[in-house]
Amino acid sequence: MATAATASATAATRFTRLASVGLRARTRLPTAVRFQRRVLTTTALLKTVELKPKTQGQPETLDYRVFLVDGGGRTVSPWHDVPLRAGDGVFHFIVEIPKESSAKMEVATDEAFTPIKQDTKKGNLRYYPYNINWNYGLLPQTWEDPTSANDEVEGAFGDNDPVDVVEIGERRANIGEVLKVKPLAALAMIDEGELDWKIVAISLDDPKASLVNDVDDVEKHFPGTLTAIRDWFRDYKIPDGKPANRFGLGNKPANKEYALKVIEETNESWEKLVKRSIPAGDLSLA
Repeated sequence: MATAATASATAATRFTRLASVGLRARTRLPTAVRFQRRVLTTTALLKTVELKPKTQGQPETLDYRVFLVDGGGRTVSPWHDVPLRAGDGVFHFIVEIPKESSAKMEVATDEAFTPIKQDTKKGNLRYYPYNINWNYGLLPQTWEDPTSANDEVEGAFGDNDPVDVVEIGERRANIGEVLKVKPLAALAMIDEGELDWKIVAISLDDPKASLVNDVDDVEKHFPGTLTAIRDWFRDYKIPDGKPANRFGLGNKPANKEYALKVIEETNESWEKLVKRSIPAGDLSLA
């Protein structure tokens, strides 16, 4: 994910275009306050086992939000406050879309505390054309930098979002649930020219978790799953008249080692973002 020196001018143009997109206005905390809160909530003071989703509004409405609150009832950001790492090669994963559902839920990266909401287009709630077959969500404290071109994936720039996770376990999780997962593979999806990583992972509480540790194990114990994930994300926009998405890295899933590299590099990008080494644009850091 390193940016090539020759792509710097293109990257600057790319960021300028993204920054010009009009998003919903919001109130931001002063920078010093944001940093102070971030330090407090990403240490041992934040116990992830105590995090609970708190809903606001009714599902499938424009006002519906799912916030995360800690054991003391304080609102925290699922993107910025939940620690990425859970130790021993395990990572935290926040569920946005439960398996076998179609409402397109996502973290509102431009709202304070980045709650989960249903995505909209032209004021209408968005749905996938068919159910997604796996739990889907994000890795906290990661960010796909829209100013950084990835030379290994056709020079594509990041999509300005946290890294996505496709969790293949058997249990249907809940919106806002925080799970511990281990990564198994990575798919380099290219969506309208933007790089949109999909990390394939499994929850530690799944009965087959001990059997799968890398990409080859997925094919052995979950035959056909990697192909099904790739094909689902390739084709889901076609019913709306849009072209199919593409995949880099030879159209194949990368192994666990590569997935860990993606996670590490996007975590470094997130750290630069919250330290203001990279302009945040319309992203909320509160």
